[in-house]
Amino acid sequence: MSDPATAGLVSYAEARSRVCNEARKLQALVAARGAAGCEPLDLLDAQGRVLAEEIRADRPFPPFPRATRDGYAVRSADLAALPASLTLVAEIKAGQGMPAALGPLLAGQAAAIMTGAPVPLGADAVVMVEYTSLAGQRVEIRRGAQPGENIVPTGSEACRGEVLLAPGSRLFYPEIALAASVGKALVDVYRRPRVAILSTGDEVVEIDQRPGPYQIRNSNSFSVAAQIKSAGGLPWQLDIAPDEPVKLARLIKQGLDADLLLVSGGVSMGKYDLVEAALAESKAEFFFTGAEIQPGRPVVFGRAVSPAGKGTFFLGLPGNPLSTMVTFELFGRPLLDGLSGAPPAGLTFPMARLQKGIKVPPGLTRFLPALLEGGAEAVVTLTPWRGSGDVVALARANCFVVVAPDRPEMQAGEMAPVMLRRT
Repeated sequence: MSDPATAGLVSYAEARSRVCNEARKLQALVAARGAAGCEPLDLLDAQGRVLAEEIRADRPFPPFPRATRDGYAVRSADLAALPASLTLVAEIKAGQGMPAALGPLLAGQAAAIMTGAPVPLGADAVVMVEYTSLAGQRVEIRRGAQPGENIVPTGSEACRGEVLLAPGSRLFYPEIALAASVGKALVDVYRRPRVAILSTGDEVVEIDQRPGPYQIRNSNSFSVAAQIKSAGGLPWQLDIAPDEPVKLARLIKQGLDADLLLVSGGVSMGKYDLVEAALAESKAEFFFTGAEIQPGRPVVFGRAVSPAGKGTFFLGLPGNPLSTMVTFELFGRPLLDGLSGAPPAGLTFPMARLQKGIKVPPGLTRFLPALLEGGAEAVVTLTPWRGSGDVVALARANCFVVVAPDRPEMQAGEMAPVMLRRT
Protein backbone atom coordinates (compact mmCIF):
# COMPACT_ATOMS: atom_id res chain seq x y z
CA MET A 1 0.00 0.00 0.00
CA SER A 2 1.31 3.46 -0.86
CA ASP A 3 0.58 6.55 1.18
CA PRO A 4 -1.71 8.97 -0.66
CA ALA A 5 0.03 11.86 1.05
CA THR A 6 3.30 10.95 -0.69
CA ALA A 7 1.84 10.10 -4.11
CA GLY A 8 1.75 13.79 -4.84
CA LEU A 9 0.63 16.42 -7.27
CA VAL A 10 1.94 15.95 -10.82
CA SER A 11 1.84 17.94 -14.04
CA TYR A 12 -0.87 17.29 -16.59
CA ALA A 13 1.65 15.66 -18.93
CA GLU A 14 2.91 13.34 -16.18
CA ALA A 15 -0.61 12.40 -15.07
CA ARG A 16 -1.68 11.63 -18.62
CA SER A 17 1.49 9.61 -19.23
CA ARG A 18 0.99 7.49 -16.11
CA VAL A 19 -2.62 6.75 -16.97
CA CYS A 20 -1.80 5.84 -20.59
CA ASN A 21 1.07 3.58 -19.49
CA GLU A 22 -1.30 1.60 -17.28
CA ALA A 23 -3.93 1.59 -20.04
CA ARG A 24 -1.45 -0.07 -22.41
CA LYS A 25 -0.78 -2.75 -19.79
CA LEU A 26 -4.52 -3.31 -19.48
CA GLN A 27 -4.79 -3.69 -23.25
CA ALA A 28 -2.13 -6.39 -23.19
CA LEU A 29 -3.95 -8.25 -20.39
CA VAL A 30 -7.24 -8.12 -22.32
CA ALA A 31 -5.54 -9.49 -25.44
CA ALA A 32 -3.90 -12.27 -23.40
CA ARG A 33 -7.30 -13.61 -22.26
CA GLY A 34 -8.00 -14.85 -25.77
CA ALA A 35 -11.44 -16.27 -26.49
CA ALA A 36 -12.50 -15.95 -22.84
CA GLY A 37 -12.60 -12.19 -23.21
CA CYS A 38 -14.33 -12.06 -26.61
CA GLU A 39 -17.79 -12.40 -28.10
CA PRO A 40 -19.03 -12.71 -31.72
CA LEU A 41 -21.33 -9.98 -32.99
CA ASP A 42 -23.13 -9.19 -36.21
CA LEU A 43 -21.03 -6.63 -38.04
CA LEU A 44 -23.41 -3.70 -37.62
CA ASP A 45 -23.94 -4.48 -33.93
CA ALA A 46 -20.17 -4.23 -33.48
CA GLN A 47 -20.10 -0.49 -34.19
CA GLY A 48 -17.89 1.23 -31.61
CA ARG A 49 -16.55 -2.06 -30.26
CA VAL A 50 -12.92 -3.22 -30.34
CA LEU A 51 -11.88 -5.93 -32.76
CA ALA A 52 -10.46 -9.13 -31.25
CA GLU A 53 -9.39 -10.82 -34.48
CA GLU A 54 -7.47 -10.03 -37.64
CA ILE A 55 -9.44 -8.98 -40.70
CA ARG A 56 -7.54 -10.06 -43.83
CA ALA A 57 -8.11 -9.41 -47.51
CA ASP A 58 -9.78 -12.43 -49.10
CA ARG A 59 -8.55 -11.37 -52.55
CA PRO A 60 -6.47 -8.55 -54.04
CA PHE A 61 -7.89 -5.04 -53.60
CA PRO A 62 -8.94 -4.17 -56.23
CA PRO A 63 -9.22 -7.63 -57.82
CA PHE A 64 -8.71 -6.12 -61.30
CA PRO A 65 -7.32 -2.86 -62.70
CA ARG A 66 -10.21 -0.51 -61.93
CA ALA A 67 -11.28 2.63 -63.80
CA THR A 68 -11.81 5.62 -61.53
CA ARG A 69 -13.63 7.77 -64.10
CA ASP A 70 -16.27 7.44 -66.79
CA GLY A 71 -14.55 7.83 -70.14
CA TYR A 72 -12.43 5.82 -72.57
CA ALA A 73 -9.72 3.25 -71.95
CA VAL A 74 -6.83 3.99 -74.29
CA ARG A 75 -3.16 3.38 -75.02
CA SER A 76 -1.50 6.60 -73.85
CA ALA A 77 1.01 6.39 -76.73
CA ASP A 78 -1.89 6.91 -79.15
CA LEU A 79 -2.40 10.40 -77.73
CA ALA A 80 1.01 11.79 -78.66
CA ALA A 81 -0.63 14.04 -81.28
CA LEU A 82 -3.90 15.77 -80.38
CA PRO A 83 -6.69 15.66 -81.16
CA ALA A 84 -6.52 11.91 -81.65
CA SER A 85 -9.23 9.94 -83.46
CA LEU A 86 -9.57 6.34 -82.21
CA THR A 87 -11.81 3.44 -83.19
CA LEU A 88 -14.40 2.50 -80.55
CA VAL A 89 -14.31 -1.29 -80.16
CA ALA A 90 -16.29 -2.01 -76.95
CA GLU A 91 -18.20 -0.72 -73.96
CA ILE A 92 -17.23 -2.00 -70.51
CA LYS A 93 -19.71 -1.62 -67.62
CA ALA A 94 -19.01 -1.99 -63.92
CA GLY A 95 -19.84 -5.42 -62.58
CA GLN A 96 -20.24 -7.12 -65.96
CA GLY A 97 -16.66 -7.95 -66.85
CA MET A 98 -15.09 -7.78 -70.32
CA PRO A 99 -17.17 -8.26 -73.47
CA ALA A 100 -16.52 -11.80 -74.75
CA ALA A 101 -15.19 -10.65 -78.10
CA LEU A 102 -12.79 -8.04 -76.70
CA GLY A 103 -9.10 -8.96 -76.85
CA PRO A 104 -6.16 -6.76 -75.87
CA LEU A 105 -6.63 -3.15 -76.97
CA LEU A 106 -4.62 -2.49 -80.13
CA ALA A 107 -3.01 0.70 -81.40
CA GLY A 108 -5.62 3.19 -82.55
CA GLN A 109 -8.43 1.59 -80.53
CA ALA A 110 -10.43 2.78 -77.50
CA ALA A 111 -13.08 1.23 -75.25
CA ALA A 112 -15.86 3.16 -73.52
CA ILE A 113 -15.59 2.45 -69.79
CA MET A 114 -17.58 3.23 -66.65
CA THR A 115 -16.28 4.07 -63.19
CA GLY A 116 -15.50 0.84 -61.34
CA ALA A 117 -15.22 -1.30 -64.46
CA PRO A 118 -12.14 -3.41 -65.31
CA VAL A 119 -9.61 -1.84 -67.67
CA PRO A 120 -8.92 -4.07 -70.71
CA LEU A 121 -5.52 -5.53 -71.51
CA GLY A 122 -3.43 -3.23 -73.66
CA ALA A 123 -4.92 -0.05 -72.21
CA ASP A 124 -2.78 1.94 -69.76
CA ALA A 125 -4.92 5.05 -69.17
CA VAL A 126 -8.51 6.26 -68.96
CA VAL A 127 -9.41 9.63 -70.46
CA MET A 128 -12.38 11.37 -68.83
CA VAL A 129 -15.46 11.66 -71.03
CA GLU A 130 -15.37 15.47 -70.65
CA TYR A 131 -12.33 15.62 -72.94
CA THR A 132 -13.85 13.53 -75.76
CA SER A 133 -16.54 13.59 -78.42
CA LEU A 134 -18.15 10.59 -80.07
CA ALA A 135 -19.16 10.29 -83.72
CA GLY A 136 -20.42 6.85 -84.65
CA GLN A 137 -17.63 4.33 -84.06
CA ARG A 138 -14.94 6.99 -83.76
CA VAL A 139 -14.04 8.91 -80.62
CA GLU A 140 -12.05 12.11 -80.74
CA ILE A 141 -9.80 12.73 -77.72
CA ARG A 142 -8.61 16.27 -77.06
CA ARG A 143 -6.37 15.69 -74.07
CA GLY A 144 -3.33 13.50 -73.49
CA ALA A 145 -2.91 11.02 -70.66
CA GLN A 146 -0.05 9.62 -68.66
CA PRO A 147 0.37 5.85 -68.19
CA GLY A 148 -1.71 4.77 -65.22
CA GLU A 149 -3.96 7.85 -65.25
CA ASN A 150 -7.42 7.19 -63.75
CA ILE A 151 -6.59 3.50 -63.16
CA VAL A 152 -6.15 1.72 -59.83
CA PRO A 153 -3.87 -1.31 -60.48
CA THR A 154 -4.76 -4.81 -59.29
CA GLY A 155 -3.74 -5.35 -55.67
CA SER A 156 -2.49 -1.78 -55.20
CA GLU A 157 -4.79 -1.19 -52.21
CA ALA A 158 -4.14 -4.56 -50.54
CA CYS A 159 -2.75 -7.97 -51.45
CA ARG A 160 -4.62 -11.22 -50.86
CA GLY A 161 -4.07 -12.28 -47.22
CA GLU A 162 -2.88 -8.85 -46.10
CA VAL A 163 -4.01 -7.75 -42.63
CA LEU A 164 -6.49 -4.92 -43.12
CA LEU A 165 -7.56 -4.50 -39.50
CA ALA A 166 -5.57 -5.69 -36.49
CA PRO A 167 -6.94 -6.72 -33.09
CA GLY A 168 -7.39 -3.59 -30.99
CA SER A 169 -8.98 -1.59 -33.81
CA ARG A 170 -12.18 0.23 -32.92
CA LEU A 171 -14.94 -0.40 -35.43
CA PHE A 172 -16.34 2.82 -36.77
CA TYR A 173 -17.94 3.24 -40.18
CA PRO A 174 -14.71 3.04 -42.25
CA GLU A 175 -13.63 -0.13 -40.44
CA ILE A 176 -17.11 -1.63 -40.78
CA ALA A 177 -17.02 -0.89 -44.52
CA LEU A 178 -13.64 -2.62 -44.76
CA ALA A 179 -14.86 -5.69 -42.86
CA ALA A 180 -17.96 -5.83 -45.05
CA SER A 181 -15.82 -5.66 -48.20
CA VAL A 182 -14.13 -8.95 -47.26
CA GLY A 183 -17.39 -10.67 -46.32
CA LYS A 184 -17.14 -10.52 -42.51
CA ALA A 185 -20.80 -10.64 -41.51
CA LEU A 186 -19.78 -11.78 -38.01
CA VAL A 187 -16.79 -10.40 -36.09
CA ASP A 188 -15.11 -11.26 -32.80
CA VAL A 189 -14.88 -8.28 -30.46
CA TYR A 190 -13.61 -7.82 -26.91
CA ARG A 191 -16.22 -7.72 -24.20
CA ARG A 192 -17.22 -4.32 -22.84
CA PRO A 193 -15.68 -3.45 -19.46
CA ARG A 194 -17.97 -2.81 -16.52
CA VAL A 195 -17.29 0.50 -14.78
CA ALA A 196 -18.64 1.24 -11.29
CA ILE A 197 -19.69 4.83 -10.57
CA LEU A 198 -19.79 6.01 -6.98
CA SER A 199 -21.04 9.50 -6.18
CA THR A 200 -20.26 10.74 -2.68
CA GLY A 201 -21.49 13.41 -0.31
CA ASP A 202 -24.40 14.10 2.03
CA GLU A 203 -25.41 16.95 -0.25
CA VAL A 204 -26.15 14.56 -3.16
CA VAL A 205 -29.61 13.00 -3.67
CA GLU A 206 -31.06 10.79 -6.42
CA ILE A 207 -32.38 12.60 -9.47
CA ASP A 208 -36.00 11.56 -8.84
CA GLN A 209 -35.95 13.09 -5.35
CA ARG A 210 -36.72 16.67 -4.38
CA PRO A 211 -33.47 18.12 -3.05
CA GLY A 212 -33.37 20.04 0.19
CA PRO A 213 -32.41 23.72 0.25
CA TYR A 214 -28.69 22.87 0.30
CA GLN A 215 -28.66 19.62 -1.67
CA ILE A 216 -28.10 18.79 -5.35
CA ARG A 217 -29.29 15.98 -7.57
CA ASN A 218 -26.83 13.26 -8.62
CA SER A 219 -26.07 14.58 -12.11
CA ASN A 220 -22.44 13.41 -12.00
CA SER A 221 -23.39 9.75 -11.97
CA PHE A 222 -25.44 10.24 -15.13
CA SER A 223 -22.92 12.38 -17.00
CA VAL A 224 -20.14 9.91 -16.25
CA ALA A 225 -22.40 6.98 -17.22
CA ALA A 226 -23.03 8.68 -20.56
CA GLN A 227 -19.30 9.23 -21.07
CA ILE A 228 -18.61 5.58 -20.18
CA LYS A 229 -21.14 4.44 -22.79
CA SER A 230 -19.57 6.65 -25.45
CA ALA A 231 -16.16 5.18 -24.56
CA GLY A 232 -17.42 1.60 -25.00
CA GLY A 233 -18.02 0.63 -21.37
CA LEU A 234 -20.96 -0.62 -19.32
CA PRO A 235 -21.81 1.82 -16.51
CA TRP A 236 -22.79 0.44 -13.10
CA GLN A 237 -24.30 3.15 -10.91
CA LEU A 238 -23.82 2.41 -7.22
CA ASP A 239 -25.81 3.89 -4.35
CA ILE A 240 -24.78 7.37 -3.27
CA ALA A 241 -22.11 7.19 -0.55
CA PRO A 242 -22.70 9.42 2.48
CA ASP A 243 -19.93 11.28 4.28
CA GLU A 244 -19.55 8.41 6.70
CA PRO A 245 -16.43 6.19 6.66
CA VAL A 246 -18.00 2.75 7.19
CA LYS A 247 -20.69 3.03 4.50
CA LEU A 248 -18.25 4.70 2.11
CA ALA A 249 -15.70 1.90 2.54
CA ARG A 250 -18.41 -0.73 1.98
CA LEU A 251 -19.51 0.89 -1.31
CA ILE A 252 -15.91 1.27 -2.47
CA LYS A 253 -15.31 -2.44 -1.86
CA GLN A 254 -18.46 -3.19 -3.87
CA GLY A 255 -17.23 -1.01 -6.73
CA LEU A 256 -13.83 -2.71 -6.80
CA ASP A 257 -15.56 -5.83 -8.15
CA ALA A 258 -15.96 -3.96 -11.44
CA ASP A 259 -13.23 -3.58 -14.06
CA LEU A 260 -12.76 0.06 -13.08
CA LEU A 261 -14.05 2.19 -10.20
CA LEU A 262 -14.84 5.87 -10.76
CA VAL A 263 -15.52 7.90 -7.63
CA SER A 264 -17.06 11.34 -7.94
CA GLY A 265 -16.34 13.73 -5.06
CA GLY A 266 -14.62 13.33 -1.73
CA VAL A 267 -11.07 13.46 -3.13
CA SER A 268 -10.13 16.99 -2.06
CA MET A 269 -8.65 18.14 1.27
CA GLY A 270 -11.81 18.95 3.21
CA LYS A 271 -12.76 17.48 6.60
CA TYR A 272 -15.34 15.20 4.97
CA ASP A 273 -13.28 14.24 1.91
CA LEU A 274 -12.92 10.63 3.00
CA VAL A 275 -12.36 8.70 -0.23
CA GLU A 276 -8.56 8.37 -0.06
CA ALA A 277 -8.71 6.99 3.49
CA ALA A 278 -11.44 4.52 2.50
CA LEU A 279 -9.38 3.38 -0.51
CA ALA A 280 -6.37 2.88 1.73
CA GLU A 281 -8.42 0.27 3.62
CA SER A 282 -8.47 -1.74 0.38
CA LYS A 283 -4.67 -1.77 0.12
CA ALA A 284 -4.70 1.06 -2.38
CA GLU A 285 -1.62 2.02 -4.35
CA PHE A 286 -1.77 5.69 -5.33
CA PHE A 287 -0.04 6.78 -8.56
CA PHE A 288 -0.91 10.44 -8.09
CA THR A 289 -3.23 12.45 -5.86
CA GLY A 290 -3.65 15.57 -7.90
CA ALA A 291 -2.81 17.03 -11.28
CA GLU A 292 -1.83 20.57 -12.17
CA ILE A 293 -4.96 21.24 -14.23
CA GLN A 294 -8.06 23.37 -14.04
CA PRO A 295 -10.72 22.14 -13.70
CA GLY A 296 -9.91 18.85 -11.99
CA ARG A 297 -6.85 19.48 -9.83
CA PRO A 298 -7.87 17.05 -7.01
CA VAL A 299 -8.05 14.00 -9.37
CA VAL A 300 -6.70 10.75 -7.85
CA PHE A 301 -5.47 7.66 -9.70
CA GLY A 302 -4.39 4.29 -8.34
CA ARG A 303 -5.14 0.61 -7.87
CA ALA A 304 -6.77 -1.23 -4.98
CA VAL A 305 -7.63 -4.82 -4.05
CA SER A 306 -11.21 -6.06 -4.26
CA PRO A 307 -12.69 -8.37 -1.60
CA ALA A 308 -12.08 -11.25 -4.07
CA GLY A 309 -8.39 -10.34 -4.28
CA LYS A 310 -8.53 -8.73 -7.74
CA GLY A 311 -6.47 -5.64 -8.47
CA THR A 312 -8.77 -2.90 -9.77
CA PHE A 313 -7.84 0.56 -10.97
CA PHE A 314 -9.72 3.50 -9.49
CA LEU A 315 -10.03 7.09 -10.58
CA GLY A 316 -11.16 9.65 -8.05
CA LEU A 317 -12.86 12.50 -9.90
CA PRO A 318 -13.57 15.90 -8.33
CA GLY A 319 -17.19 16.41 -7.35
CA ASN A 320 -17.85 19.57 -9.34
CA PRO A 321 -19.64 18.59 -12.58
CA LEU A 322 -17.31 20.40 -14.97
CA SER A 323 -14.25 18.89 -13.26
CA THR A 324 -15.80 15.44 -13.38
CA MET A 325 -16.46 15.61 -17.11
CA VAL A 326 -13.06 17.03 -18.02
CA THR A 327 -11.06 14.60 -15.90
CA PHE A 328 -12.96 11.64 -17.34
CA GLU A 329 -12.02 12.72 -20.87
CA LEU A 330 -8.38 13.22 -19.92
CA PHE A 331 -7.87 10.17 -17.70
CA GLY A 332 -10.94 7.94 -17.66
CA ARG A 333 -11.30 7.46 -21.41
CA PRO A 334 -7.77 6.03 -21.95
CA LEU A 335 -8.40 3.51 -19.17
CA LEU A 336 -11.65 2.48 -20.90
CA ASP A 337 -9.69 2.08 -24.14
CA GLY A 338 -7.23 -0.30 -22.48
CA LEU A 339 -9.95 -2.28 -20.71
CA SER A 340 -11.80 -2.57 -24.04
CA GLY A 341 -8.73 -4.04 -25.75
CA ALA A 342 -7.70 -0.88 -27.64
CA PRO A 343 -4.59 1.27 -27.27
CA PRO A 344 -5.30 4.57 -25.48
CA ALA A 345 -6.37 7.05 -28.12
CA GLY A 346 -4.26 10.17 -28.32
CA LEU A 347 -5.72 13.61 -27.79
CA THR A 348 -5.72 15.99 -30.72
CA PHE A 349 -5.88 19.75 -30.29
CA PRO A 350 -6.94 21.57 -33.48
CA MET A 351 -6.19 25.28 -33.62
CA ALA A 352 -8.74 28.10 -33.68
CA ARG A 353 -8.51 31.87 -33.56
CA LEU A 354 -9.41 33.50 -30.24
CA GLN A 355 -12.30 35.95 -30.47
CA LYS A 356 -11.20 37.56 -27.20
CA GLY A 357 -7.98 37.47 -25.21
CA ILE A 358 -7.39 35.20 -22.21
CA LYS A 359 -5.54 36.02 -19.01
CA VAL A 360 -5.28 33.45 -16.21
CA PRO A 361 -2.78 32.77 -13.39
CA PRO A 362 0.21 30.67 -14.53
CA GLY A 363 1.17 27.17 -13.38
CA LEU A 364 -1.81 25.03 -14.41
CA THR A 365 -2.88 23.48 -17.71
CA ARG A 366 -6.37 24.85 -18.14
CA PHE A 367 -9.31 23.46 -20.08
CA LEU A 368 -11.76 26.33 -20.37
CA PRO A 369 -15.26 25.74 -21.82
CA ALA A 370 -15.74 27.55 -25.10
CA LEU A 371 -17.81 27.76 -28.26
CA LEU A 372 -16.12 26.91 -31.58
CA GLU A 373 -17.72 28.39 -34.70
CA GLY A 374 -16.85 28.67 -38.37
CA GLY A 375 -15.19 26.34 -40.86
CA ALA A 376 -11.72 26.82 -42.34
CA GLU A 377 -11.39 30.06 -40.35
CA ALA A 378 -12.58 28.63 -37.03
CA VAL A 379 -13.11 31.13 -34.23
CA VAL A 380 -13.38 30.19 -30.56
CA THR A 381 -14.90 32.20 -27.71
CA LEU A 382 -14.80 31.33 -24.01
CA THR A 383 -18.20 30.51 -22.53
CA PRO A 384 -18.92 32.59 -19.43
CA TRP A 385 -18.70 30.24 -16.46
CA ARG A 386 -18.70 30.57 -12.73
CA GLY A 387 -16.40 27.83 -11.58
CA SER A 388 -16.25 24.06 -11.87
CA GLY A 389 -19.80 23.58 -10.64
CA ASP A 390 -21.29 25.45 -13.60
CA VAL A 391 -22.77 22.61 -15.65
CA VAL A 392 -24.97 25.10 -17.53
CA ALA A 393 -21.85 26.66 -19.08
CA LEU A 394 -20.60 23.28 -20.24
CA ALA A 395 -23.91 22.42 -21.87
CA ARG A 396 -23.58 25.63 -23.89
CA ALA A 397 -19.99 24.87 -24.93
CA ASN A 398 -18.76 22.52 -27.64
CA CYS A 399 -15.04 22.53 -26.85
CA PHE A 400 -12.37 23.58 -24.36
CA VAL A 401 -9.63 26.11 -25.00
CA VAL A 402 -6.38 24.56 -23.76
CA VAL A 403 -4.09 27.02 -21.99
CA ALA A 404 -0.54 25.85 -21.29
CA PRO A 405 0.87 26.50 -17.79
CA ASP A 406 3.58 28.77 -19.20
CA ARG A 407 1.20 30.74 -21.47
CA PRO A 408 -1.20 32.40 -19.01
CA GLU A 409 -1.95 35.28 -21.37
CA MET A 410 -3.15 34.97 -24.96
CA GLN A 411 -4.20 37.83 -27.20
CA ALA A 412 -7.38 38.22 -29.26
CA GLY A 413 -6.72 36.94 -32.78
CA GLU A 414 -4.06 34.49 -31.60
CA MET A 415 -4.34 30.82 -32.58
CA ALA A 416 -5.14 28.61 -29.59
CA PRO A 417 -5.42 24.82 -29.20
CA VAL A 418 -8.87 23.44 -28.47
CA MET A 419 -10.14 20.07 -27.26
CA LEU A 420 -13.45 19.18 -28.87
CA ARG A 421 -16.23 18.03 -26.55
CA ARG A 422 -17.11 14.44 -27.39
CA THR A 423 -20.65 13.33 -27.98
